[in-house]
Amino acid sequence: MTVYRRLKDCRNDNDLTQTQVAELLGIDQRVYSNYETGKREIPVRYLIALALHYKTSIDYLVGLTNNPNPYGR
Repeated sequence: MTVYRRLKDCRNDNDLTQTQVAELLGIDQRVYSNYETGKREIPVRYLIALALHYKTSIDYLVGLTNNPNPYGR
């Protein structure tokens, strides 16, 4: 599914490790890994935090748009 691939792509594009993203979210790296692999559904509060951190939209993260900068940033 697109959301899982986009999470990993955004993390890699920002040269971050899973551990660094997990720390940003205040969760364990293993939990974040489960979000990236689709083993667990990522909560909306984390999608919001990641969209703000990556300066994109939740729509982009979940695959509703292919435009990473839908707000003209």
